Amino acid sequence: MAQYGVNSPVGVIEGSTSQSGVSWGAIFAGAAGAASLSLILLLLGTGLGMSSISPWASQGASATAIGVATILWLTFTQIAASGMGGYLAGRLRTKWAGVHTDEVYFRDTAHGFLAWSVATLLTAALLSSVVGSIIGAGAQAGATVAGGAATAATAAGAAGAGAAATGSSSDAGAGPTSYFIDSLFRRDAAAAPAVPGDATAAPGAPATPATPAAPATPATAPDRPAAATNAEVSRIFLNSIRIGALPPEDARYVGQVVAQRTGLSQQDAEKRVNDTYAKAQAALKDAQAKAKEAADAARKASAYGSLWLVISMLIGAFVASFAATYGGRRRDL
Repeated sequence: MAQYGVNSPVGVIEGSTSQSGVSWGAIFAGAAGAASLSLILLLLGTGLGMSSISPWASQGASATAIGVATILWLTFTQIAASGMGGYLAGRLRTKWAGVHTDEVYFRDTAHGFLAWSVATLLTAALLSSVVGSIIGAGAQAGATVAGGAATAATAAGAAGAGAAATGSSSDAGAGPTSYFIDSLFRRDAAAAPAVPGDATAAPGAPATPATPAAPATPATAPDRPAAATNAEVSRIFLNSIRIGALPPEDARYVGQVVAQRTGLSQQDAEKRVNDTYAKAQAALKDAQAKAKEAADAARKASAYGSLWLVISMLIGAFVASFAATYGGRRRDL
């Protein structure tokens, strides 16, 4: 009867047919080692990344440098952790007696891949727990620093716009148009004094007799407190920016309010209103453009990060499979 050696292309020796082709103990051991090393390297990379950025201009690494370093570090993490996990899975497996060399090679490759798969699942579970909150907080802080204060200022302005639109006098200074509203009512040195009782008059200033004014038109703006008129003009500006233009009747009415509080002529007041409205509209459009640019940059960074993460994980799977075959050969020596 013919005898079958270890490298024979046929079957197995007698008594070994029931032996399992998967050593789960070795797989879980390699996965545990890979997950632990991967977690350590991720925490180390987060610490190094946070130490390389700075909120101050011209200091710290640039966003491009941080992105490239992140990709390289993730790839290194996958190579190191997957290589160690695959080697452990291949070296700690049981020895298969009477199995063909090609079958042993396939089983070792499968052990490395399974060890990488289990380690990936373990790492994902860890990152979604308390450790994930630590890394997520660091990544969020880094993104805030790298992104700058433009988006935060835009969000604050949007919140203030809602407060100004409600007409609350206590929140009237929180809107994005507050600066422009204040500039509307600045009194020029050469302008006529404001009407008596104007809340913007300097405290302690001597009362000046009001100069005779021309007969008021029927549409003259009512004499109201400064806070109320500020809120009203802010709502007019915000509504005009929303519809895209300042209606002539609104420009005329706001001009009357400005003329009443600053002493300017109606023509000069309306010119100031139109100029100030144009500046406010341009400023808000510029803020919206910057917010869209920041959102688009974040979208691209997220897409590139996902693609490179997939590539690094595929590299890790290959390295784990190759390391398992090397560890399996060392096991069978």
